[in-house]
Amino acid sequence: MQFSTHPPTTHRLVYPVAALLLVLAFSFTATAADRYPKINLIAGYAVDPDWPKVPIDIHLDQIAGVTVDSKGRVWLFNRADPPVQVYSPAGDFLFSWGDGLFKGPHYLRIDHEGNVWTTDFRRHLVRKFTQEGKLLLTLGTPDEAGDDESHLSGPTDVAVSPTGDVFVSDGYGNNRVVHFDRDGNFVKSFGGLGVDAGQLSQPHSIAMDSKGLLYVCERNNGRIQIFNQAGKSLGQWRNLINPWGIHITPTDDIFVCGSTPARWTERGNLGNPPHDQILMRFDVTGRALELWGFPLAKDGELEPGHLDWMHGMGFDNEGNLYVGDVDENSPVHRVQKFVRLPAER
Repeated sequence: MQFSTHPPTTHRLVYPVAALLLVLAFSFTATAADRYPKINLIAGYAVDPDWPKVPIDIHLDQIAGVTVDSKGRVWLFNRADPPVQVYSPAGDFLFSWGDGLFKGPHYLRIDHEGNVWTTDFRRHLVRKFTQEGKLLLTLGTPDEAGDDESHLSGPTDVAVSPTGDVFVSDGYGNNRVVHFDRDGNFVKSFGGLGVDAGQLSQPHSIAMDSKGLLYVCERNNGRIQIFNQAGKSLGQWRNLINPWGIHITPTDDIFVCGSTPARWTERGNLGNPPHDQILMRFDVTGRALELWGFPLAKDGELEPGHLDWMHGMGFDNEGNLYVGDVDENSPVHRVQKFVRLPAER
């Protein structure tokens, strides 16, 4: 039989000493933490879980498009009837229209004159409406895909200049941008499938800045490409975001939503489905000014503030964010409001 040669008090002394060290370390950490200035230099967003107040008889499906008009009303483009829904800034339902008109709602925009523009990638149409839902103009041939002057193929988004010129990202089928005049007459198209400057691969969203430059989100190239209205490529932003949607404010703040950069996989996916959810703010030079991450909803766990394939987005005059989910496999579809939390100094 073997016996320890250590005095019997040795092990009993270890614990009080360790406990004392732990208390001292905790006290030091707490004291040090108390010295830090608890001032938020970082802006952020907080979800408003009570927005919107959807009536019990109104159905929400995939929310493909979201925008905010000059009155602060929030417009939704819904992949179920009623497709166009409008809510007050407080989240109250106001009105809807468009039942039976759409097969594949994508993005919805409101131009400088207050007209409502919709893209329908399954009907291959871009249409202009009054805010009451009266049809004013149709671009493309209903239910016919093509790549000539009178056809579109899977259009995704539209940007309208202050003078009324229309630029369509003809993205799912043709990988081009199509320019029409304010009366809907074909002017030209540019792009074409590829990865070089001036070429496009699934242009998924488009917007125009105050100088008339066009910013095209290429989801399959993982970049944002900038064009003038003649179709000349002026630059591209890469390795920053896999872009899904874009919004440009009147002061040229450029917001892009999507996921962090990804490469092609063996399954043939590039950022779709997304592995995370982010929102970035750029200036017109491509300098990243802000970045926010949002929890990605998984397995139907749709907690407030979680996003499930963020797609359409809009901003009100206070900087609050409205964003819709578009995951077709989600058990619940919704639009959420995120209240802007400014930096404290």
